[in-house]
Amino acid sequence: MSIERSLLLAAIALFGAVAVLMVLPYEQYLLLAILLAYLLYPLQCRLREYVGSRGSAGLLIVGSFLAVIVPLGVLVGVGVRQASTILVAIERGEFSVGAIESRLSEQTGIPMNIDRILTEWNLDPSALLGGSGGDGATALLGNVSQVLGNVVSVIGSLSNIAIGITVLLFVLYYLLADGPALAAWLRAVSPVRETTIDRLYERSDRLMWAVVFGNILVAVVQGVLLGIGFAVLGVPNAIFWTITTTVLALLPIIGASVVWLPAAGYLVLVDRPVIAVALFVYGALVVSLSDNYLRPMIGGREARLNPGLFVVGLFGGLAVFGFMGLFFGPVVLGLLKVLVEVFAEYRPPARSAM
Repeated sequence: MSIERSLLLAAIALFGAVAVLMVLPYEQYLLLAILLAYLLYPLQCRLREYVGSRGSAGLLIVGSFLAVIVPLGVLVGVGVRQASTILVAIERGEFSVGAIESRLSEQTGIPMNIDRILTEWNLDPSALLGGSGGDGATALLGNVSQVLGNVVSVIGSLSNIAIGITVLLFVLYYLLADGPALAAWLRAVSPVRETTIDRLYERSDRLMWAVVFGNILVAVVQGVLLGIGFAVLGVPNAIFWTITTTVLALLPIIGASVVWLPAAGYLVLVDRPVIAVALFVYGALVVSLSDNYLRPMIGGREARLNPGLFVVGLFGGLAVFGFMGLFFGPVVLGLLKVLVEVFAEYRPPARSAM
């Protein structure tokens, strides 16, 4: 290897490491942009014949934004109505502190004092001006500093979110508009054979489709199953909880249980133990087991990946990439498997024994 080539490789490694450090703060937004570009690209291919690549990319982004905002607005409206219902119930005394304390005491046999518990977990209001002289001033300054620190933290978080969304929109737009050019560039600079690149593209497409299809289908199935259970058992607001469960069920194993477990506990508190037990059994044996069975079966079969590796990819992806790891974790393991298979094809044929 020549000195010039070695220097170029060293420069590529250096600038590549710096580039990784630059994009890591916006990793989730970049991965989401890649996922959305993958999902929207078939529509992009059809629309660009009529309005061009740039116009179709802009239309798809605006349409996708509206497709998210409208359902979100509906959910917010439902949430507001449910919140008003809860406020009315509180005004009627159905959820008063005394009622909850007595209910918990009856169910557990342990005297409950919610005011004392809240005092232990929160700042004592008297401590804001507590003591006299310097002690009171110190306590007041400490609490003011804490409030200001929280305000600065919230402003910083909102700023990061705004920057992240900007990055997401720009990357999504150019992935849709210049996707073919990017694929051609990768082919041109890749040191491997074009047949190998085609194989990796085909495998990536298969893996991504399997993961997206598997996760979304399982989430919808769990949401519908739990909604049916709520409706049959008489749990109020079944439609709202169906939508909530569908969103939370994207998280494997634990997603839907975040809804049905508290619901079962609530039914115990309102003196409906039989229905609570029925909901617990239904949630554990039907809703949660559907996740454990369907997700690896659908995703693993469609991706041609062992179900065990598929589940490891889901949880490992969550640990490494965050929420977007649900979609990219199995893809990483699947591509690693393909790369190992391709590398094995370069082995020289075994010599026959003399």
